[in-house]
Amino acid sequence: MMVAIAYLGPPGTYSEATAIAYRETLEQQGYTTDLHPYPSIAKTLQALARGEVELAIAPVENSIEGSVPMTLDTLWQLDDLHIQQAYVLPISHGLLSHMKDLAAIKTVYSHPQALAQCQEWLEHHLSGVELIPTNSTAEAIQYLDRDRPIAAISSQRAASLYQIPVLAYPINDCPDNCTRFWAIARAGSSIRLNPLQSNNTHTSIAFSLPNIPGVLVKPLEIFARQGINLSRIESRPTKRSLGEYLFFVDIEADARQPDIQNTLAEIKKYTDVIKVLGTYRVVCQLH
Repeated sequence: MMVAIAYLGPPGTYSEATAIAYRETLEQQGYTTDLHPYPSIAKTLQALARGEVELAIAPVENSIEGSVPMTLDTLWQLDDLHIQQAYVLPISHGLLSHMKDLAAIKTVYSHPQALAQCQEWLEHHLSGVELIPTNSTAEAIQYLDRDRPIAAISSQRAASLYQIPVLAYPINDCPDNCTRFWAIARAGSSIRLNPLQSNNTHTSIAFSLPNIPGVLVKPLEIFARQGINLSRIESRPTKRSLGEYLFFVDIEADARQPDIQNTLAEIKKYTDVIKVLGTYRVVCQLH
């Protein structure tokens, strides 16, 4: 069976590195795979929802800069998508340029998350340069020119792929910088990254609440009463009205367990809409 995997492109992004890891996992199970780059996270997930691909890779959280709003917002908007697995990838950024030294650099391009993850290094070594955001770290390389004082923050793989010299590496402010990615399929997909599905450790849910005082307390009380640990909770605006929010919650439990199903059913009484985004395990790639 052919499995098409969508990721935030172009080739050379950290999303592609994660897609390659999943390709290897699938090919070990006998699948044939094909990687498809898309220009944005939203388009990556929309391609999956339309059936253009069987699997999509999307970054969801960075250890320095926090969540990736585009992934959360798009997952909420689209129906019938299901997280199959989480993958934690160490992130090490480099400064790529055709210029010979740092003093020649006047402009730096990269994804907003990468720029933020390197802000202290940039302030110390390239104070005053113009910082320009791009859709991905690999897209930033497309702006480089041999005769222009421009640099890009990207990966060593991207530097090798596009044959761009690396002026400095690593430049991220925290050595333990890492990003969590979700591998997402359509609900009911026959593809299984974890064929046995016997060791799922996390469940991600999202819900909206009526805009009344104290309404968030009820779901949190239910989780606490059942002894369920929340590894992440955050809010996102509904985009309907100021002061209305969605809540994204990661719980350390398998939603297939009867007690967890009962807990979610109880929480549903206090929500306007609740979505179980997926039950999965977390795979960590070591440095």
